[in-house]
Amino acid sequence: MFRVSNNLVGILNLVTFLLSIPILVAGIWLSKQADSECERWLEKPVIVLAVFLMLVSLAGLIGACCKVSWLLWLYLLVMFLLILLLTVFTIFAFVVTNKGAGEALSDRGYKEYRLGDYSDWLQNRVSNTKNWNKIKSCLYDSKVCSSFADNYLNDTVQEFYAEHLSSLQSGCCKPSNDCNFTYVKPTEWNKNVSVTNSNPDCSAWENDPEVLCFNCESCKAGLLDNIKSNWKKVAIVNVIFLVFLIVVYSVGCCAFRNNRKDNAYRNRY
Repeated sequence: MFRVSNNLVGILNLVTFLLSIPILVAGIWLSKQADSECERWLEKPVIVLAVFLMLVSLAGLIGACCKVSWLLWLYLLVMFLLILLLTVFTIFAFVVTNKGAGEALSDRGYKEYRLGDYSDWLQNRVSNTKNWNKIKSCLYDSKVCSSFADNYLNDTVQEFYAEHLSSLQSGCCKPSNDCNFTYVKPTEWNKNVSVTNSNPDCSAWENDPEVLCFNCESCKAGLLDNIKSNWKKVAIVNVIFLVFLIVVYSVGCCAFRNNRKDNAYRNRY
């Protein structure tokens, strides 16, 4: 009688294999449609993930259903390494996102973001000129500031100050509050030459829609705050996924043990 654990491993891996097909199709579609740095960066991980899921699920499916012990052993080895890698990444994500937060301002609906408030590891990633140039390209392609300008175009200065802006909008699409610039419209501010500003972001600001505050430290900080929020969500999902992987790994170990017993029984008789 075929063991329950073998059937369960086979079903789980069949589902995983079927799920990897649309992921692969999406990656190939992105490679055909990509016309920006962001999309070109995204397509490769998607395709690699899909191929990896396909190969691993096939190994588990064949190993469990066809009782191929060495293939099931390889599947369990990859699963163990995946659990280990995911555990390390989850701990790392919690550690690097534990530091940093926006600064609340009086009479403002939005917060201001300082690069120095975030972890050194994250700061180093955005301080690298090559990395930041790619990120800027992505931010511009996403139209984060052009949509921001359209949404608040008719705001008076008081209405604008009351808006609840995202970290990217606050950091990249408007000048820092320290600059004391005169508001004209969301992405257009007049510099006050009589005011001396120690904040380097004030000199980096330009009314040019392609520049704005994309070269500001506040923009880098706004991005890090956004990453911090997203990574915390990913880390929580990873914990749930880890529990699932551990259960599957345990069932796989039972199936591997069943394979060895069945093979030993056949060899004996």
